[in-house]
Amino acid sequence: EVQLVESGGGWVQPGGSLRLSCVASGFTFSTSAMTWGRQTSAKGLEWVSVILSTGTTYYAESMKGRVTISRDNAKNTVYLQMNSLKPEDTAIYYCAKGAFSYDLRGQGTQVTVSS
Repeated sequence: EVQLVESGGGWVQPGGSLRLSCVASGFTFSTSAMTWGRQTSAKGLEWVSVILSTGTTYYAESMKGRVTISRDNAKNTVYLQMNSLKPEDTAIYYCAKGAFSYDLRGQGTQVTVSS
């Protein structure tokens, strides 16, 4: 059974940083692409970043230059470092198995950016 558990969300002031983590189990993590996405009531679910098994990365324009995705295959963990956060980045952030996919995702972690 695929399991994905996100952590690291919370409240941060505009301009602040957060590092999200997602621990995966139930599949061969090292050969799987992983996606970070986010969901808001206004925009629905949108992808933020993708990392392939090769290490190739993709970033959505909305957060390019402010986020870095990385993975540690030894720990079955994918990370999302977020900097220069803005109020519009407030959302539930999910990690998901696969590239640009949300079918298999975790429960999410809430990120709130406000002063």
